[in-house]
Amino acid sequence: MGDAHGRRKEIERRELVVEGQGRVDAILAAAYPDLSRARLQRLITAGNVVVNGETARKSCRVVDGDRLCVEIPEVSHEAGATGIGIPIVYEDDVLIAVDKPAGLAVHGAPGDMGPSVATWFLARYADEARAFDVERPGIVHRLDKDTSGVLLLAKTPAARAALSHSFEGRTTKKTYLAVCDGVPARAHAVIDAAIGRHPGDRTRMAIAKRGREARTGYELLAANGERSLLLVHPESGRTHQIRVHLAAVGVPVANDRVYGKGDGHGRQLLHAWQIVVPHPAGGTLTVTAPLPPDFVEAVRSIGAEQVALPYTTPTPPVRAEEDP
Repeated sequence: MGDAHGRRKEIERRELVVEGQGRVDAILAAAYPDLSRARLQRLITAGNVVVNGETARKSCRVVDGDRLCVEIPEVSHEAGATGIGIPIVYEDDVLIAVDKPAGLAVHGAPGDMGPSVATWFLARYADEARAFDVERPGIVHRLDKDTSGVLLLAKTPAARAALSHSFEGRTTKKTYLAVCDGVPARAHAVIDAAIGRHPGDRTRMAIAKRGREARTGYELLAANGERSLLLVHPESGRTHQIRVHLAAVGVPVANDRVYGKGDGHGRQLLHAWQIVVPHPAGGTLTVTAPLPPDFVEAVRSIGAEQVALPYTTPTPPVRAEEDP
């Protein structure tokens, strides 16, 4: 059946002989870094993955010598009307860094073309988007909808694979600022606590013994007795990690309606200030996004504007080449 323009969608067929063993989605993700794990899982669910002639299940495990076949339907990259502008803080031939505003999702559910960073990318970089065989071209990592700050986007599939590898290998360094309710017991600490799905609410995360390993370092910058300003360094990248960890030590992110005391007035006061990442073409890239006005106002309310001055001042991006 043709698409909206009368053109039949192509189906790409890939075949693989397994070397090693493991879950079929993990084996395929390692073999095809241009396909996200979520995309592969949807292909499995749709019956597009075959193991030794039999349709694979999500829980399927494969061993050395098994033959896999994946059928990948062409992805439509038609952009919806976004009507939004996102500040670009760095751009070169292979990647973009943007300053995502609070209240804007990085992407919606599959098929959702409402305003998001993903639909903005499709509209602004239509030619680059056509090179991707993923539903969300350009997207490398995520920020929560109500978290502001620096976000990286890839302009080529190769750059996306390289950047994803850096995030998975934890060779990126991320720095956030958070205004929190309360004051932490220690001025410096590393929170080391596994995170998993909340047993009673699958939309929330929680500290869980059988969860995935997670570490978050923080430094107290200022406090007024009721609220504090923290510099936060997540060492891993679990869903809602900073919010869950800070809530667990008694200083939830201010205005956090899920893990803190938020009452719907104002967004959660968490900002992704800086990221340092290996550049796909070599060397390292350091990009910052200064604190937005609502965050600056919250900082001022606790008398911390002087301490926060280095984080409110725009800083040019720095591309450092590799040592010879």
